[in-house]
Amino acid sequence: MTNHNVEELCNALYNMVQDAKGTTFNADKCVLERDVVLNLVEDIRATVPNEVRKAKELMEKKNDYIAAAKKEADDLRQKAEDYVRKLLNEDELVVEAKRLADKNIQESEERSREVRQALTAFCEETLNNLEESVADSYDAVRNARTKFYDMGR
Repeated sequence: MTNHNVEELCNALYNMVQDAKGTTFNADKCVLERDVVLNLVEDIRATVPNEVRKAKELMEKKNDYIAAAKKEADDLRQKAEDYVRKLLNEDELVVEAKRLADKNIQESEERSREVRQALTAFCEETLNNLEESVADSYDAVRNARTKFYDMGR
C-alpha cells in the first residue's frame, strides 16, 4: 500500500476503467487486471478510515476552535460590560462626591455668614459699650476738671 489519499486512489481506479479495452461483443464492458484493481480497492479501504478519522479530527478541532473563540468573545464582552459598569459607577461616585462637596461648600458659606454676622454684632456692641465708657470717662474727667478749676478760683 502506498501513501495516497482517497481522491488520488479513486482517480487512478477511474482512469484504469476509462482506459480499459472494451470486450469484443459489448463496448460497455471492459477487461481489467484483477490484481491491480483489487490492490487499488484495498488501498481505498485502508485509506478511507484514516481519511474519515482525519476529517473527524479536523471537525473536532474546528468545533473546539469555534467554542474557544466564542468563549473568548463572551469573556471579552463581559470584561467590556464590567468596565462600562465600573465607569458608570465611578461617574455616579463623582457626581455624588460633587453634590456632597457643593452641599458642604454651601453649608460652610452659610455658617461663615452667620459667624460674620454674630462677630459684627459682637464688635458693634463692644464698640458701643467702649464708646459709652469713654464718653462717661470723658464726662467724669471734664466734671473733675471743672471742679478743680472751681476750687482754685
